[in-house]
Amino acid sequence: MSDELLKKAAERSMKKDVPKFAVGDTVDVSCRIVEGDKERVQVFSGTVISRKGSGISEMFTVRRIVANEGVERIFPLHSPKVAGVEVVRGGRTRRAKLYYLRKRVGKATRLKDTETRDQAGAKVPAGRQAAETQRAADRSKAQDEKKPSSKKE
Repeated sequence: MSDELLKKAAERSMKKDVPKFAVGDTVDVSCRIVEGDKERVQVFSGTVISRKGSGISEMFTVRRIVANEGVERIFPLHSPKVAGVEVVRGGRTRRAKLYYLRKRVGKATRLKDTETRDQAGAKVPAGRQAAETQRAADRSKAQDEKKPSSKKE
């Protein structure tokens, strides 16, 4: 009985629109920060080095380098303090935890790009290619809108 009540309580506080991301992906985590009576959003960008837990207690760790010093933050996935998670680029890994990146410096911390998928499930190239492909699609869409349809009647 109490187990069912706990599940119902946990379901109410879980987020519905959790983005799909995996270990190795580079993400932008938007954090809500309260200072006095003001609230602002600060972005923490880095590589996801681990995910653990399930349900309401799922956590993920993001690592980035700031002023030649490694900084890691652990975020609860369903926390109201996490405004959103945006995947910047996918990274291909063969490990569930990327703790070995802590010992690496500079270019050795880079991961290979993966093909990401858009919301429709179609493959989209990651990284620089994705940005170029998106810009080309936007340009062609803008040109199509500018062209008046000239039908001879």
